[in-house]
Amino acid sequence: MIDSPFIVKPGKKFSLADRKTSERGDFKEKEDADPAVDKHLNKLAHLQEMLYAQNKHALLIIFQAMDGGGKDGAIEHIFKRTNPQGVAVTSFKKPSELELAHDFLWREHLVVPRKGMIGIFNRSHYEGVLVERVHNLVPKKQWQARYAHINAWEKMLADEGVTILKFFLHISKDTQRERLQARLDEQEKHWKFDPNDINERKLWYEYQSAYEDAIGKCSTEWAPWFVVPADRKWFRNWVIGDTIVRAMEKLDLKFPEAVEGIRKYKIE
Repeated sequence: MIDSPFIVKPGKKFSLADRKTSERGDFKEKEDADPAVDKHLNKLAHLQEMLYAQNKHALLIIFQAMDGGGKDGAIEHIFKRTNPQGVAVTSFKKPSELELAHDFLWREHLVVPRKGMIGIFNRSHYEGVLVERVHNLVPKKQWQARYAHINAWEKMLADEGVTILKFFLHISKDTQRERLQARLDEQEKHWKFDPNDINERKLWYEYQSAYEDAIGKCSTEWAPWFVVPADRKWFRNWVIGDTIVRAMEKLDLKFPEAVEGIRKYKIE
């Protein structure tokens, strides 16, 4: 497991209220962090190339957040230098009729990354203990049982060679208000605005409680949760990039050996 101040240690008491949403770390301003963030992006691109070439490991990265938390922005920034052939992003929206006809993990299992790939979930199977809990879409007994199902499923994936990293982008209620307001004020962001966001915001504390339970009960040795201070986008990017790079460095990635006697070949 990665040593990180942002990790939620398995079996330890956890409270979102104890985690800051606005941090600078060792940096004073964004400009101070830019070189470190840039270094992470270059390292990630190199590590992803080896992951793809070696075809031995898979990496699953899960992003969850309140509305306005910055999932899209984080994904766009962190992975902008990677090879698109080796990265697949899946955004999980409201379940379709077909998806609802299956178990709550079915649609996610279909798109778990194969070996050599980085798979990114923008929202995930955790919606089954978040949205469905907050809106009473399933009985309490059903969503309570899902924590154990999630842990068992993620353990199976880990045993099969999938490295799992889960990021909760932690923003304050004031920051959410500012970001949602920007979607109304700035024309280029109008497409992001959904009137339902206002209704969901009214359930802020219900969602905070649901996230607290989901993160606390499902941060494990094989699939840890990281609570990322996300009020400052640049610091968010540094934390995520640093965490992913350090996790991938633990995989002992290598380029495959060249074909035997490669130096004897000549291109005429």
